[in-house]
Amino acid sequence: MVITPNTASEVIYPESDGQPMADNTKQFRWIVTIKENLEISFAGHPDVFIAGDLFWYPVAGNPNIKQAPDTLVVFGRPKGDRGSYKQWEEDNIPPQVVFEILSPGNKTKEMAKKLLFYQRYGVEEYYIYDPDDNELTGFIRSEDWFQEINELQEWISPRLGIRFELTPETLEISRSDGQKFLTPVEIDQLRLQERQQKEAALQQLEQERQKYQDLITRLQEKGINPEEI
Repeated sequence: MVITPNTASEVIYPESDGQPMADNTKQFRWIVTIKENLEISFAGHPDVFIAGDLFWYPVAGNPNIKQAPDTLVVFGRPKGDRGSYKQWEEDNIPPQVVFEILSPGNKTKEMAKKLLFYQRYGVEEYYIYDPDDNELTGFIRSEDWFQEINELQEWISPRLGIRFELTPETLEISRSDGQKFLTPVEIDQLRLQERQQKEAALQQLEQERQKYQDLITRLQEKGINPEEI
């Protein structure tokens, strides 16, 4: 039996680097909040792919060229599960919008490297939020280069249509319909409140219906036909 080796070894594109997605609970909460609220915002758009902490490989054949943005958004690609985002398998469409949430472990050199990577490989909008210092930084593509967004207060993302507002305490992000980005817990509490309000309204309606029926019954007991009144 003769074993013929492959003429070219298969390139392996790792789907994990063994590092945690976040350094602390605050960073993780922000990553999840932004990613999941964007999923909700574009739930009705089958051609918008959104992912968190997913390796993006922009160059076929070179697994060393990669980044794993905290959140990435790709317009023009279908939703669905992926082990990584291999750009050459995705009609060569790069993520157009990227978010990074800073933690105390983020180094200036590391962030500079990410900025150059996103600039080089086609990102159109790049947002960096530091929840500890409550600072938001943004960049937008101008031809082949990133240009820093000088005024981010009430800035509206051209691609996403979401609005950023820095309050003294935190960053607030709102959809185009004015609905604020909420944590999963806040979303659940809102749903519970809405359900309770609906149940209360139905209960009130039932009480009114019962009062009306009681009135009809009393009139009929007195020999009065309500339909003739």
